[in-house]
Amino acid sequence: MLPKLDFAVPEPGSTTTRTVLSGALGRVCRELPAAIAPHERGDDARSLGRVLALLSRSNPGAVASILRRPHASTLVRAMRSAPAGDAHALAVELRATLAFDLAYLGVLPCAVTLRELPPRIVSLAARVAVDLGEGLGAATFDDGHMRGEGPRGAVTLDLAAIARGAESARLHRAYRVVRGEIVLALADNNPLSGLEAHPDKTTPNTVDLGGRSEDEWLASIDGALGIIGRHLPGVAQDIDLVVQQIVPTGYDAVRHLSCSYRENVGTVYASLHPSVLTMAEALIHEASHNKLNALFDLDPVIENRDDERYPSPVRPDPRPLRGVLLAVHAFVPVACLYERMLRSELAHGVRRERLEERLAAIVRGNRAGLEVLRAHARPTPVGRALLEELSRYDARL
Repeated sequence: MLPKLDFAVPEPGSTTTRTVLSGALGRVCRELPAAIAPHERGDDARSLGRVLALLSRSNPGAVASILRRPHASTLVRAMRSAPAGDAHALAVELRATLAFDLAYLGVLPCAVTLRELPPRIVSLAARVAVDLGEGLGAATFDDGHMRGEGPRGAVTLDLAAIARGAESARLHRAYRVVRGEIVLALADNNPLSGLEAHPDKTTPNTVDLGGRSEDEWLASIDGALGIIGRHLPGVAQDIDLVVQQIVPTGYDAVRHLSCSYRENVGTVYASLHPSVLTMAEALIHEASHNKLNALFDLDPVIENRDDERYPSPVRPDPRPLRGVLLAVHAFVPVACLYERMLRSELAHGVRRERLEERLAAIVRGNRAGLEVLRAHARPTPVGRALLEELSRYDARL
């Protein structure tokens, strides 16, 4: 699973993270039929289940191309532990999301009719959010089109025209491209975004530009990615691979708060901070969490129970050992960033003394976290390989 010890700080050209992400995607793809089957109605020839079965034989890559994106895969992962009522609501949204995206991409082998719909469809594939409203009774999707009947008449969307840039009253182009496939997301369908476990943050992670312009957010994120690319090209390559959307959660000139969710691989939640270096640290940190969350889809890494609690180097509250591992795994590449900045003499407007102080604090925290892990963790073989990599950087730094 970890063919090289370069998961925390990959070398340029590394394929380790790509291997892990591919494995996690494979699990989601295998879970999809069982996730939606209990929520299908009857044996209609136009059911999504039948269409997915056809695609699994004729064009399996079409569904995988959608499920690799967090707006779809998060719904599948969230269904693993959701109560029955919540699971049904998630399945309704998941089915509509898949039908919409397949129709948008023009790969449906036949039309699909859905008789339950969510009030909104969010699509990273199309980079739009579509407001369906309440009460839309049914909708049929075929290549390039969606047609539904609501209490106020028919709802028709020309998806091919939307792909060409056409607008619609129901349509919100909710994504701004940062670079490559990374976007600033002004719509989010993560069903868990209202949950916040950090003791220093009590507000949910809802979309909030914090009174700043989209262009200011884009410039800050792009600047942060530039710093990472200059000093840690392997980490920058991994960020381009794993991070698909950054959800803005406000502005704070004093402290920075960011987070990610185990179910929501591909998404970073972040507030805006005036320091581009702080933004760079946050992107490395949360991208590292995303990578490890993808690995957790394939291997427990640490076999300790989640109700076991231990001191964390970065949190005031005791954490499960996986939480301690997440912290150390995220801060090792951040420490490497500051180390390489100090070696290169490119401080990006930051005093050298501040970089040295920050590096020393991170190294102290990582050492404390590793001591907890060495004393208490029961790692799998994959976990042992990862701890060996982290220990190697601890010894060097």
